[in-house]
Amino acid sequence: MSTWITAASGLAGLNVLLLASLGFVWLRNYRQFKSPLVLGLLAFSAVMLVENLGAIYFFFSMGMLYASDPTAQQFVVALRGLETIALAVLTYVTWQ
Repeated sequence: MSTWITAASGLAGLNVLLLASLGFVWLRNYRQFKSPLVLGLLAFSAVMLVENLGAIYFFFSMGMLYASDPTAQQFVVALRGLETIALAVLTYVTWQ
């Protein structure tokens, strides 16, 4: 597995942790407030969690998907990095 795919896997793993944290808070809030908005946020975290877990699975099982093009690997890392930044900001704001 290349360095870029390893980096993308690491970022996806960090995203999983951030999304689990968000899901925990939003589930607790939904149980307390029963707000449709919080339910939507909980659904968002669940879908993104499944997406990141799927990405990790494919990074490890089908690394050859990106193996032929380093530019594609760098782009995947850039997208995972942007997602991590967005989730970090959302996690920070949520926990405040």
